[in-house]
Amino acid sequence: MHTIDHHGSSVPVLGLGTWELRGEGCVDAVERALALGYRHLDTAQGYFNEAEVGEGLRRSAVPRDQVFLTTKLRPRNFAAAAVRSSSEASLAALGVEYVDLLLMHWPSRDVPLEETLGAMRDLQDRGLVRHVGVSNFAPTMLRQASELAEIFTNQVEYHPFLSQAALLREAERLGHLLTAYSPVARGKVDDDDVLREIAAAHGKTPGQVALRWLIQQPGVMAIPKAASEANQRRNIEIFGFTLSDDEMAAVHALDRGERLVDDIDVDWER
Repeated sequence: MHTIDHHGSSVPVLGLGTWELRGEGCVDAVERALALGYRHLDTAQGYFNEAEVGEGLRRSAVPRDQVFLTTKLRPRNFAAAAVRSSSEASLAALGVEYVDLLLMHWPSRDVPLEETLGAMRDLQDRGLVRHVGVSNFAPTMLRQASELAEIFTNQVEYHPFLSQAALLREAERLGHLLTAYSPVARGKVDDDDVLREIAAAHGKTPGQVALRWLIQQPGVMAIPKAASEANQRRNIEIFGFTLSDDEMAAVHALDRGERLVDDIDVDWER
């Protein structure tokens, strides 16, 4: 598994997203992914599956310190006291002593950014969190966050149909990574003729091309959700080929500003 060395940690560029995975199916998916070679897991308080992700990790034969584990604060937990209490609850649910990365899941509507990030830094000082970061932050707020904490990554929707050029420029300028969720556009990449043509040239699938395009960009990671063994295997089999400059440009040209996730869909009380 290819990794990026960043802020003193080595993080795999491909992780397992667990949004919408529930119950024993989530446990099995995590355990199976780790057996296949995944070493990067992504969950969130708002996914309501931290206990299942932790159980999958425990059932695997992989030592905790070999897995990069991320969770995210729910919007209702952005006040300082809630940051601390909910993060401790997340650690208990996951069954771990620390997480490698704690993110603000969305920008806050009500709580000052300095309050939330300050409490997250306190968790770092206590050794409960190794790194802090944000998710779904636009450039302006990202710059504000970077003045308040050492931001590890900004996790955002990113796939061939949605350019994140502005955020990529900010990531390079500010010195943090960009993590792509919904990296295969919820399966829509399979129907694109350009991606199909590139995939055929490499003996791969359009989804594998989309993932390869992402992780071939400097400082970009991807966390596709995959429940089945077949999908997990396909997603991880993207390190044996390389896209040419022309192919990379052709995928970049597919941008149509298609956003699949919007904060209007967020339940801010969750």
